[in-house]
Amino acid sequence: MADIVVPSVIFSGTELTGPAIDRLSRRIGDLNDIFHDKAALAAMPAAQTVYEVASYFPVPDGTEAGLFFGITYIHPGKVGNEYFMTKGHFHKLRDRGEMYMTIEGEGMLILMDENRQTHAEKMYPGSLHYINGHIAHRTVNTGNTILTFSAVWPSDAGHDYDTISTEGFSKILIEKDGKPALVENNL
Repeated sequence: MADIVVPSVIFSGTELTGPAIDRLSRRIGDLNDIFHDKAALAAMPAAQTVYEVASYFPVPDGTEAGLFFGITYIHPGKVGNEYFMTKGHFHKLRDRGEMYMTIEGEGMLILMDENRQTHAEKMYPGSLHYINGHIAHRTVNTGNTILTFSAVWPSDAGHDYDTISTEGFSKILIEKDGKPALVENNL
């Protein structure tokens, strides 16, 4: 065993590079269940990228006491008056927390507890966000450039996208009078 090891994964500013990086891209056609203006959604190209994720999984999924690291890039844009956003999720193991740090751009972190109480935190370069367990979370790009943020989460947390897909968040973030507004989800 070598005394000094050079890591094969590098985090340089806004990019993760190396042979072990997992890459995911979500397009308009993948997100039919999260946007509310179905007519505006249908008019958009299904192949248009909404967000991308680069992740590093140094231990197998489900490993207790392990950590994963990722960077998410949400493109600027809207479906109707609703900003581009991530799918949003609870963790399968609901008591697992997560940390986000904004690298570039501006946006909002939407947080909803299990009683459907929802609020938002402003995201801007350098902002650090602790997401407690039992909280659903989704990120929204409210700016004109890509919103880039990093995340660290437990490798055994898992993702529960189904609850959000079927029940949604109790509030949604829309552009109203030229500014972001968190409003009741009446759909």
